[in-house]
Amino acid sequence: MKILISADMEGATGVTWPGDVLPGAPQWERCRPMFTSDVNAAALGFYDGGADEVLVNEAHWSMRNLLLEQLDERVQMITGRHKTLSMVEGIQHGDVDAVAFVGYHTGAGTEGVLAHTYLANSITGVWLNGVRASEGLLNAHVAAEYGVPVVLVTGDDLTCVDAQGYAPDARKVAVKDYVSRYAAVCRTPARTAADIRAAATEAAPLAVRYDPVTGGTYAVELEFDAEHLASAATVVPGVAQTGERRVAYTSATMYEGIRTFKAVTTIVSAAVEEQYG
Repeated sequence: MKILISADMEGATGVTWPGDVLPGAPQWERCRPMFTSDVNAAALGFYDGGADEVLVNEAHWSMRNLLLEQLDERVQMITGRHKTLSMVEGIQHGDVDAVAFVGYHTGAGTEGVLAHTYLANSITGVWLNGVRASEGLLNAHVAAEYGVPVVLVTGDDLTCVDAQGYAPDARKVAVKDYVSRYAAVCRTPARTAADIRAAATEAAPLAVRYDPVTGGTYAVELEFDAEHLASAATVVPGVAQTGERRVAYTSATMYEGIRTFKAVTTIVSAAVEEQYG
């Protein structure tokens, strides 16, 4: 049994504000061990539940945040940027039996600690086939295309609610409770590690591949906080401006859909000016 852990940081234990997750910031250094603890606890739980392999894919910002030296020696980790499937890199090779979303968060334009979708700001909403989409929902659709179930989700309490929509059978662990976008009631690392490990152990039997989901059409719409960002996004082939601050595109597969999404966010981030957005 091989488990892929897609590890994001905004939903990690103790994380509540931008300085906690921005590489190089003092609080980022403080929060890295807590982030690593969450991921390691998930890995240990999956091993407890019978997993033979655990592959961690770093999915936050520079994708160089986890402390490899603090992970269990059996774990392997993909670190660094510019990967084919970004947050769920590794799922495409046909040998992953389940995926866990550790440290995830809610989507842009919704309540949740550090809520966003791919870009920290600038995007005010994302919809997939008319449903407001978080990174979890988008990545779950990518996983489904490879027949891989989402079996564990950790983050704040609203992330767990969000996950109920795209992975109802997955085990969920709230490491903190939402107060505002930059505040939460946090549990201690000792408690969250125990909770995550127990949930991962329970989740391991759910690691059963199914027939890949094929034949769908994926309509993606993005809304930005400024008109010029929508205009900039249309540089990507197939992306059309549908409103003053909105663009949309359609893909035959989620493999194509998520790669187009990444291209759009890369172009848009380059069009954001420091003071005026």
